[in-house]
Amino acid sequence: MTTTAAPTALSQLETELAALLGERNVSSELRVRERVSVDGARMSPIISELLPLGVADLVAFPTTAELAAQAVAAAVRLGVPVTPRGKGTGNYGQGIPMAGGLVLDLSRARAVVEVTDGLLTAEAGTPMVTCERAAQATGQQLWMYPSTVQSSLGGFLAGGSGGTGSIVHGTNDAGFVAALDVVHADGSGDLVHVEGEEAQAYVHNYGTAGVIARATVRLEPLQEWVGFYASCDDFRTAQAVMVALGELEPTPRLVSADTPEITAALPEDPAFPAGRASVRGILEASTVEAARAVVAAAGGRVEDVREGPQVPLSLSVLSYNHPIEWLQKSAPGVYFHLEVGGQALVDRVDEVHQVFEGALLHNEVGHSGPIGMLAGVYRSPEQVREGIAALEALGVGVHDPHQWNVDFQLARTVETARRTDPRGLLNPGKLNPDYGGPTKGAVR
Repeated sequence: MTTTAAPTALSQLETELAALLGERNVSSELRVRERVSVDGARMSPIISELLPLGVADLVAFPTTAELAAQAVAAAVRLGVPVTPRGKGTGNYGQGIPMAGGLVLDLSRARAVVEVTDGLLTAEAGTPMVTCERAAQATGQQLWMYPSTVQSSLGGFLAGGSGGTGSIVHGTNDAGFVAALDVVHADGSGDLVHVEGEEAQAYVHNYGTAGVIARATVRLEPLQEWVGFYASCDDFRTAQAVMVALGELEPTPRLVSADTPEITAALPEDPAFPAGRASVRGILEASTVEAARAVVAAAGGRVEDVREGPQVPLSLSVLSYNHPIEWLQKSAPGVYFHLEVGGQALVDRVDEVHQVFEGALLHNEVGHSGPIGMLAGVYRSPEQVREGIAALEALGVGVHDPHQWNVDFQLARTVETARRTDPRGLLNPGKLNPDYGGPTKGAVR
């Protein structure tokens, strides 16, 4: 996609936004435009071959939700596409401005507005770690936060799905969001307040139906967490330990397991002994002795138990797609990955590993069963497509991250966007009901 905005409109928009936000919060410099025009797409060898998918013509950094709404209104009045952006730490292509235009970088709108009993309200650009610390200061904790703890609140809600804490609470569309202030592409400059089920229409759709400018999310009483590190001779045993740890009460915040090969690619740590599969957990302190017993019964070893407020964060950043990212860094250009789920990841792990050459599985305890990331040696989009079919035949649920189209509640999002974005200016290229994705031979 090339830019769809007229040069005169872009020039006028830059002038208006400089007056609105201040000259330091608007840029048309190439290095700034290029920096905000990338996301995690390079983790996908399929999408990497297609880059660059688009480059912003203009970048704005509103510092409040209200200013974000006014910036969107100015762009809409001039017919300039708007791609909202948090920290750009996740997703593959969904944060890239395929139609050029304006990137609305919300990372400077990062105030925690209010913390009450059971709720936290913050601007969209607030880092999740900041939200968690604000909650902890009141004796509470977030229901969940993503593995990239520096991700922004708005970015996580618009582009993420689950994370640390979701063993109990599920994904971020399952009640985590209490209310949102969103911006529609109607040129009004208004913040639209939505609550409950109405707010869910704006979750996990990459800003295609409305820009999340402020959010209220749920909290729960603070618990005493420790980091639990164990190792096993082989991955099958590690998986059994992982499953058993996930059944402890109170429920852990996170439990994951890695093959010896993935463990070897993680940052060096005495808790990751060479040649052994790793099991890691964020456990309630009262369950540590029970966890030790689980590991001993399986013939594993407890490598360490760590305390302190930073420990849960350090374990979070070694979960979900991060171990695969470390694997990719250890062998550049070799691996691709898929998001997978289902009991077959445990019961049929050997068959799962046989689907792709060099396949390696990172596993987690999920809300409804095992979830994970499956890495394999990359050959072609056709190989990935065929492998997805083979995994599904084994009973493995598969999400293909090698595409950028909205794939959650697509029909609902399309219907919402007809009302909230009638000109199709919000993150163009990401809301196509007929899109097949690069692995299905349909690059649009």
